[in-house]
Amino acid sequence: MRRLTWTLYSYAFLGDFVLLYPVYALLFSDTGLSSWQISSLFALWSVTGVLLEVPSGAWADTVSRRLLLWLGPLLTAAGLALWVLLPSYGAFALGFLLWGAGGALGSGALEALVHDELGRLGAEGRYARVMGRVRAAGLVGVVAAMGLAGPVLALGGYPAVGAASVLACLLAAATATRLPEHRTPAAPGEEGWVATLRAGLADARAARPVRDALLLVPAVGAVWGALDEYTPLLVRGTGVPDGTVPYLLLLIWAGATAGGLLSGACARLGRTGLAVLLAGAALALAAGALLRTPAGLPLVALAFGGFQLATVLADARLQDRIDAERRATLTSVASLGTDLTTIAVYGAYAAVSSVTSHAAAFAWAALPYLVTAVFLRGRRG
Repeated sequence: MRRLTWTLYSYAFLGDFVLLYPVYALLFSDTGLSSWQISSLFALWSVTGVLLEVPSGAWADTVSRRLLLWLGPLLTAAGLALWVLLPSYGAFALGFLLWGAGGALGSGALEALVHDELGRLGAEGRYARVMGRVRAAGLVGVVAAMGLAGPVLALGGYPAVGAASVLACLLAAATATRLPEHRTPAAPGEEGWVATLRAGLADARAARPVRDALLLVPAVGAVWGALDEYTPLLVRGTGVPDGTVPYLLLLIWAGATAGGLLSGACARLGRTGLAVLLAGAALALAAGALLRTPAGLPLVALAFGGFQLATVLADARLQDRIDAERRATLTSVASLGTDLTTIAVYGAYAAVSSVTSHAAAFAWAALPYLVTAVFLRGRRG
């Protein structure tokens, strides 16, 4: 158990400890890319993940999941290296393709490996606790990268930031090789990934509990995951100086981290408890945003903590309802739903914020969570 958990936490931290994350938009701009070129890169990144999400999950059910977990960071490292060695639109596009592919390889494979290994140890009930801490470790990696990116950029420029990012990805790949895996992959000639995908989707159509759990994952995770990209604009809208924005963002990230750490204590929340959690977080989000002052940001942090907790619990509900042989496949289907919904949220946010404000857009974003809470409260099973 100790080997599994500490290896997971290290893997999650290193995978997100990428110093290029907070400054890659600056790199693109300094290279001379226009706004539409930068937007097209983000679109390419999203489309890559969407197209590869489900096939990679089905592949993870037919080959070694550990293999995919160390291969993913290697692809990401190659993409980031291209960015700083050959900064150009073509290199950035190829880098995003590699990054998107690397992320897709780990999506589904990680959750499936963790659940199966915990089951082998007779500790399936600890899945929510462990994955909550994994998410928290990743957030700590993001925060650490945000804190170090500026000083490293000042000392060595983009090459130094890029080298540190590539090193973190390589260390993540090396850490993944230490993950235990006792599952035997399918032998050649047995059920291939296409057949696995078809069987997994058939399971989802036939079983309402599985279908409901699949839908709950994007319903909980997509909106706040998209809002994360706009939190700097929300914070700036409170009237604080730009130099203060990063510190207030740390408050919001601290809230999300706390939500992940609480997942073990809240693992037994039922439908009603989850509905109350979502409704409370939604109200905190709307109230905190509409205050339009720094005093409202602790409420936003509280909301993000609630949404992070609900995301982990929704994933745990899904894992409890799916068959081990289709676990990575159906987890990737849920992730695909999250990706597609997130893209829709980006469009909706742009439409609302363009005619109102960022604070109003955050408040409107609370509405889907209230609808989900009502649905959960009224649903049986």
